[in-house]
Amino acid sequence: MRPVILLFAKAPVPGRVKTRLAAGIGPEKAADLHRLFVHTMLDRLPKFGEVELHLDILTDDFLRQNVSQVPQSAGNLGDRMLHALTTRLPALLLGSDSPTVPDAHIAVMLETTADVTLAPTDDGGYWAIAARRTHPAMFAGVRWSTAEALADTAAACRAAGLTVALGPSWFDVDEPADLGRIAEFLEQNGHLEHLPLHGT
Repeated sequence: MRPVILLFAKAPVPGRVKTRLAAGIGPEKAADLHRLFVHTMLDRLPKFGEVELHLDILTDDFLRQNVSQVPQSAGNLGDRMLHALTTRLPALLLGSDSPTVPDAHIAVMLETTADVTLAPTDDGGYWAIAARRTHPAMFAGVRWSTAEALADTAAACRAAGLTVALGPSWFDVDEPADLGRIAEFLEQNGHLEHLPLHGT
């Protein structure tokens, strides 16, 4: 069975999204950037199969034909991811912070056969997680938004008896310094329209 693709995102409310980026470009532009990233992923993902958009707050900003919106469950990030993955196994869950990730990387994550496959980012996190099995403790003790998030998740999954593999690496956009990297990538490979790369 082909995994369902679960895109995790927030409603593009200034001051609630991309707060680390907002320190460099302001909350309005940070929200605009988040909105653009989500739209980019929603444009790209349907060719791979069924897509669900899991939101903290349901919004008309991301209405798409053939993409259903699902409210995220309560709890911390691990709680919400566990609920989403367990409900739709097998599933590939990813965020919107890596809108330039190559199609080939997404395809690899959809074909993995491990219980859990983590796709690393340079900052110690991961841009996607594919799951064919889950366990209630698979995110126990994970230090979210730190350089240990991927290692903690892998350790928790193994401790829960799940097999773990690593997928292809890519970069995400969380900090103002990341904007230079995405600008360089887009200059070489194409442009996301109206990308707000400069401060207010």
